[in-house]
Amino acid sequence: MKRWILGGVAVALVIALAVIALLLQRDAGYDAKFDTHVAAPAYPQQHPRVLFDQGHHNAHAINGSYRPFVELLRNDGYDVEALETAVTPAILRGVAVLVIVSAQGANETNDGSAFTEAEASAISEWVLRGGALLLITDHWPFGAAAGPLGERFGVDMSKGVTSDPAHSLTRLSDSHLVFSRENGLLGAHPIMEGRGGAERITRLLTFTGQSLRGPADATPLLLLADTARDAPPGAPVVTRNGGEVQVSMTYGEPRSAAGWAQGVAISFVRGRVVVLGEAGMLRAAEDEEGRPFGMNYPGYDNRQFALNAMHWLSRLI
Repeated sequence: MKRWILGGVAVALVIALAVIALLLQRDAGYDAKFDTHVAAPAYPQQHPRVLFDQGHHNAHAINGSYRPFVELLRNDGYDVEALETAVTPAILRGVAVLVIVSAQGANETNDGSAFTEAEASAISEWVLRGGALLLITDHWPFGAAAGPLGERFGVDMSKGVTSDPAHSLTRLSDSHLVFSRENGLLGAHPIMEGRGGAERITRLLTFTGQSLRGPADATPLLLLADTARDAPPGAPVVTRNGGEVQVSMTYGEPRSAAGWAQGVAISFVRGRVVVLGEAGMLRAAEDEEGRPFGMNYPGYDNRQFALNAMHWLSRLI
């Protein structure tokens, strides 16, 4: 059994991260009340094939904490199946979108590369030829584990925790970031417009993640303000007590995250890529006090964002 003990520069943030990390580690449940019905499915006849990665120590599972996301896609007409093995060119043949959520390294601290060189090459070459990738990462250790794959598409990952008291739901945490048309932090992209007014994104909420920087031709989807800060991860320390392994890590002093983002879209030769720096935004869960967490948080368009991102990746928009 493994536990994470996180330390950092702010007590409230440390507590929030400790809770989130432990929830991710055990693939916590989902909000069974969340409505995944789609009134007018995008794909009523053809059903684009989507692979959902579960073969890389992923913190989220197709029938676990990411079930609402998967059911939403299925109700929109996608054929979603789990991928339990290594990624190869043959496995990607005929796939419309590959979804990777919170992959982890196989090393003791889970922050090693989640994908082998052969797997990363297979994914990047497949995208180059016209495939589409939704790569969802998070704070340490997930940013570190996904970093080498992100580099294939020119994406840098901070690997730490991003906060911004000026653009967040501070009653929850400075790391619960608000991106809206009102505060100017939503990027200009077809994902934000959808196929019409009903699909237009006006406000999004993230739930403690890392920051990203895409290549020069990438489109930032979730822009970080000049007031945003990153707390970088320190070196993890492993201790053992009987059969229990504890991994502790202390975040360093925050530094500016100005010019970075928490989500980017990339046209990669013939293919398309969306990278997100936070995984909770596309969940639908409840915390220990019964408060919504993810797409079910009222007043935000995370649910529509999930659909719009998939519509762009599958070339509907």
